[in-house]
Amino acid sequence: MLASRHLLLALVVVLVAALAVTSYSLYQEKKQPDGVEISVGKNGLSIKEK
Repeated sequence: MLASRHLLLALVVVLVAALAVTSYSLYQEKKQPDGVEISVGKNGLSIKEK
């Protein structure tokens, strides 16, 4: 009985950690980078400040 509780607790901890890592990864992916954006298109060179 005690071993199953420890196993359940370990499983919950692993799932919470995986959720935190996934959430942080998605946050970093969606976050807009700071600085400038330089692009070259049909109208020439374009520089935009972010």
